[in-house]
Amino acid sequence: MATVSHEPSTFTPERPQWAQFLKIRELWASMAISMMWLAVLFDAIFGPNFVSHSNDGNSTTIPSAIFVAFFACLASASVAKHGFRQDKD
Repeated sequence: MATVSHEPSTFTPERPQWAQFLKIRELWASMAISMMWLAVLFDAIFGPNFVSHSNDGNSTTIPSAIFVAFFACLASASVAKHGFRQDKD
């Protein structure tokens, strides 16, 4: 009785190289959005407040994180629009 030996499989899935990860547009878009909101968080914790004093003794205090969050919201929408679009480059 004869036996047939099989050759080892030549297909070995390769792991992607780091240079390929740097070309992923969605990765950079999500990282940019995360950093924007992290900046809002740190501004809310450590940032100053806008304080206004009037002549009759009243004062108004507005956290600066409100303004930073507004612009981070606009920037997040813009980055998401361009970073997560489905067209092929």
